[in-house]
Amino acid sequence: MGKEGYAKIAEKLNMKPTPLMLDILEMIADPQEVELLLALPGTVDEIATKVDRPKADTEAQCQMLYKKGLALKSFKGGSLGYRMHRDITMFRDATSHWSEASRAYHDLWKRFMNEEWPEYTRWEARLAPQARGRAIPRGRIIPIERSIDAGRQQILDAESVSAIIEKAERLTVTNCICRVIERNCDKPLETCIQVNNSARYMSDRGIGREVSKAEALEILQRCEEAGLVHMTLNKSAVDHFICNCCECCCVTLPMVIKEGLNLCDPSRYRAEIDPERCTACETCLDRCYFGAIELDESEPDAPVMHVNGDRCMGCGLCHSACPAEAICLVAVREKTFIP
Repeated sequence: MGKEGYAKIAEKLNMKPTPLMLDILEMIADPQEVELLLALPGTVDEIATKVDRPKADTEAQCQMLYKKGLALKSFKGGSLGYRMHRDITMFRDATSHWSEASRAYHDLWKRFMNEEWPEYTRWEARLAPQARGRAIPRGRIIPIERSIDAGRQQILDAESVSAIIEKAERLTVTNCICRVIERNCDKPLETCIQVNNSARYMSDRGIGREVSKAEALEILQRCEEAGLVHMTLNKSAVDHFICNCCECCCVTLPMVIKEGLNLCDPSRYRAEIDPERCTACETCLDRCYFGAIELDESEPDAPVMHVNGDRCMGCGLCHSACPAEAICLVAVREKTFIP
């Protein structure tokens, strides 16, 4: 199958069939695999009929699609079937996690992230679904738990990494594929925690490393100390993953920071600085990715740090770095803010 087949795959992923996108697809999928992908979704019997291949061969080929991250298993109607990913982000992550994915493949994705990803994210931000009078982006920040002033508000399970981990039935960890691809910083790599269904998926593909709840919490603690932001899908039930993101490699944060795109909801919290404790050391200024902290010199003899509420994403990184313990997070949004 020629370029036309690869172009159709790109379109199924809601992507333009640019030369770079076609190069990516051609590197990860051969023409026979493209023919199978275009026959999805379906059971093995249905796919075999569509492509006119023996069932045994089709089953083995579908399993390879799954192993490579090109397709997902589906159990709709109680029978095993296969379907494609619904978006380019999940396709990139799944195929790049394949143990045999080459450095050259990752390098193509690095080019894509620099050359074509910004335009895609601007388009994606415009299409965010609406609910309760506002656009709901795909991602959401989870605050650093110890940064929340627990005496002043209730911490929901969906915004507590410790509650998410303690209630999880299964956990795995993988390298952050964003940092594997981009290589823009020296932040820790083994930081992406998969929860329940996502953990089962990673284990089934032979990719994720099973971890205990204690080890998962230790990993998250190290992420906080390294200045990484906890992020997840924008749902109240966390049954998928907790990413730990930097400002330079992440698929989301750079465009939020540089252009203010609505790709990620803040947490329900906002940083608050106690002027009596603040020494204006500016540690939090360096720690904040979002430019939400400024030096207030309105009182020349007693300068303090000030929070720009419109910019604060409620991640809590500023609290974790403050030597004077002058910063905490306070709730500024209702519980229903989390979809």
